[in-house]
Amino acid sequence: MGTPKYPEHAVADARAQAVLDRLRAADQAQRDAGLPQSRRTRNITAPTGSFLYATVRATGARRIFEMGSSNGYSTIWLALAARELGGWVVGSEILPERVEAANRNLAEAGLAEVAEVRAGDAAVLAADVDGPLDLVFIDAEKDDYGRLFLAVIDQVRPGGLVLTDNVVSHDCTAFQELVRSRDDVVTVTLPFERGIEFTVKR
Repeated sequence: MGTPKYPEHAVADARAQAVLDRLRAADQAQRDAGLPQSRRTRNITAPTGSFLYATVRATGARRIFEMGSSNGYSTIWLALAARELGGWVVGSEILPERVEAANRNLAEAGLAEVAEVRAGDAAVLAADVDGPLDLVFIDAEKDDYGRLFLAVIDQVRPGGLVLTDNVVSHDCTAFQELVRSRDDVVTVTLPFERGIEFTVKR
């Protein structure tokens, strides 16, 4: 299979690894070109993807919902782990063209049977996802984090996880204050990569 461009991608089989390499390289090229956020896919980092994979495997999460899937890079990471556990992933994305790209990428990676990305507002779509959920991954517009969290937290089982990206790289103070004000969760900020809020449902 050879050495992948991004070492973290070595966890994937050859089919998925090729897609991960392509998407990661394209995202980095957009950043290097200085494209505005509105024109970038804004994927998670490869180490963050590896963290998602490891967390799903460690916790045995089988019912996974992703709020903000973009072109499916993070969805692939979640799906790789879910497939090994007999689980499934439902992603969500507000931009129709990215929904189409995400589902193409999942199919190309050989993961269409365990994961799909749906079009629409993640907060609305949350109500239609079969719960209780074992894990939710939030990676959307940062000023929308609180609304998305509130829309999904009742769907999360006791002991389930909500992982929220970019809480160190961006000002997510309002969101972090919200989760810390609740007595039904325990939350810790992990200073890993761009920062992950690691929230456990009581």
